[in-house]
Amino acid sequence: MTDFNSIKVTKRDGRQEPIDLDKIHRVLDWAAMGLKNVSVSQVELKSHIQFYNGIRTKDIHETIIKAAADLISEDTPDYQYLAARLSVFHLRKIAYGRFTPPHLFDQVTKLTQENRYDSHILRDYDQADFDSLNDYLDHNRDLNFSYAAIKQLEGKYLVQNRVTKEVYESPQMLYMLIGMCLFADYPKATRLDYVKRFYDAISLFKISLPTPIMAGVRTPSRQFSSCVLIECDDSLDSISATTSAIVKYVSLRAGIGINAGRIRAIGSPIRGGEAQHTGCIPFFKLFQAAVKSCSQGGVRGGAATLFYPMWHLEVESLLVLKNNRGVEENRVRHMDYGVQLNKLMYQRLIKNGNITLFSPHEVPGLYDAFFEDQDEFERLYVQYEQDKNITKRSLPASELFSLMMQERASTGRIYIQNVDHCNTHSPFDPRVAPIRQSNLCLEIALPTSPLNNINDADKEIALCTLSAFNLGALESLDELEELADLTVRALDSLLTYQDYPIEAARNATMKRRTLGVGVINFAYYLAKNGLKYSDGSANALTHKTFEAIQYYLLKASNNLSKEFGPCTAFNETTYAQGILPIDTYKKDLDNICQEPLHLDWETLRADIVKHGLRNSTLSSLMPSETSSQISNATNGIEPPRGLVTIKQSKDGILKQVVPGYEELKDNYELLWSMPNNEGYLHLVGIMQKFVDQAISANTNYDPQRFEGGRVPMQQLLKDLLTAYKFGLKTLYYQNTRDGADDSQSDIDDDCAGGACKI
Repeated sequence: MTDFNSIKVTKRDGRQEPIDLDKIHRVLDWAAMGLKNVSVSQVELKSHIQFYNGIRTKDIHETIIKAAADLISEDTPDYQYLAARLSVFHLRKIAYGRFTPPHLFDQVTKLTQENRYDSHILRDYDQADFDSLNDYLDHNRDLNFSYAAIKQLEGKYLVQNRVTKEVYESPQMLYMLIGMCLFADYPKATRLDYVKRFYDAISLFKISLPTPIMAGVRTPSRQFSSCVLIECDDSLDSISATTSAIVKYVSLRAGIGINAGRIRAIGSPIRGGEAQHTGCIPFFKLFQAAVKSCSQGGVRGGAATLFYPMWHLEVESLLVLKNNRGVEENRVRHMDYGVQLNKLMYQRLIKNGNITLFSPHEVPGLYDAFFEDQDEFERLYVQYEQDKNITKRSLPASELFSLMMQERASTGRIYIQNVDHCNTHSPFDPRVAPIRQSNLCLEIALPTSPLNNINDADKEIALCTLSAFNLGALESLDELEELADLTVRALDSLLTYQDYPIEAARNATMKRRTLGVGVINFAYYLAKNGLKYSDGSANALTHKTFEAIQYYLLKASNNLSKEFGPCTAFNETTYAQGILPIDTYKKDLDNICQEPLHLDWETLRADIVKHGLRNSTLSSLMPSETSSQISNATNGIEPPRGLVTIKQSKDGILKQVVPGYEELKDNYELLWSMPNNEGYLHLVGIMQKFVDQAISANTNYDPQRFEGGRVPMQQLLKDLLTAYKFGLKTLYYQNTRDGADDSQSDIDDDCAGGACKI
């Protein structure tokens, strides 16, 4: 028998005192208050604490938290809140030495002195401001987090020492300080109102913020764009500048998109035939080394997606770069790849024709026309096919598409970019600002231009700053008007607030001021409304919802333009010509969704032409794998794999229960319950009608649904053509069911550890 009278515990400050079991009971009772089907005694039994003299109270608390987290299940979902409350208690003890947070002013003063907060906060706000905002803070909102959310906050977002794991703030401090930073330059008469309303929107999970903003805004770090798009030219100078730019931005927590499609093919003559070109692969290896050179401060590892056209002479070698077979010399496995297609490529497939491969440097004008002018591309392509003086190779389109889809199926990481849709259904005029690549997660579509020198100030590295609306937290689509205004104002302020380590990035951002606002919790939104992905029942609501999202984002940017003026390159957008997304979408969508437009687009069109837009782009649908957990939401637009999912992060495995589980568990359509991809692809097409950038859309296959346990190539190609037909600009992951218990498993890679999973 343990003699508890003789046991002393070691407090967090090093002091020892007799163990007080009642104190442990009181904390557990507090954490369990108001929760259903949780048992304090069950947690105590599960914890199996072996008490000994000198045991640290920190270790006791962590053991109890883990015991509570292990009890999370479909039958007892509320343990995710009990474990979370225990974690909040623990976290505040670490940060403040007590449960009650300090005054906001004292917190900022202390952490500014320690160089953990940006010193401008104390300069820009006076004591009266701090008192007003401190009174507005609602620290009880910390108790609304699920366990997975708190662990993600601890692991990625809260200001901390990543070596010792000491945390220095609690979540509500984070939320309030982000608003204070982003609205710091607003007039004093309106500033606190904006800060408070933005604080409410983010702390009540109406708006979801991306990893770089959550982790960085309020600290001395000043780079918060989630996505960086870097284009490379066909020269050693440009390849060197591209590599330097990659290293710079990977170190600053950004996910990287690399366009390397211009690099000439292996064997091409260089210096007038003095030497033969080594081709793409050695330079891709160089880019890979650059991407993996930095750990991004422990927040996540570096990652990149590299883009090239399907008609590149080396494409057969490039398509297998991630393949597990082969030797290290002909593989570059630690990046992902985006294969660029257009209408002509698909036509050759449908008509059982051939695709001819070229080295871009040997076919003048072809590479640029691929993005800028589809008719001109076809004219040049056919002309070069007939030119006997050009190095080329021709093979059946079906063979090349099959190789691409086979690699997409086996690795899950060969992505698709339809470059014609990216340019014909775009906010940019392709004649002056063509889209030649996407980003890490295939939701960004912005103009770039290749660097020749790292100091090129007139070139463009495209950045995109992200955020998302939590559809599950909306009571009415009318709420989107204020949320859009807050989001656009905050993100637009951030573009001025942040630093630009490379001038080409500053140039592109200041010219275009691009934003990408997406959504989280779409699966919950459908479940709340009794709708499914697969049967067409959600088509009308999806149309109505994304119409409202784009309309109110445009209206917010138009209002901002009236106040501060349009972005300087507004004239390079189709918006400046009075062309809106509702004018350029694929009309095939009208056959699957007859929902009319509900908002006053014509007045908005006139206002945009007259007053401009502050931001060239406003929407993109990102995966949001990490930040959705903070809001206890389903990620992005994806169906969950199970009602209780297991998310893997660098901090371990976290169980998360879908929102609204007890009332709506029968309403959720789970991923592997969907009979095929068709209904999902229809919904994405409807979204793409309004979204002015691109969408991280996945395809999913359960081999057991098919004869012989193999997904037929015919099915893969059919889905690819469906996506193209309904106007999808990009396709992201291809997921294949592996036979695991999906009711308890959703272990997903976190796109660059969270780079654009906002």
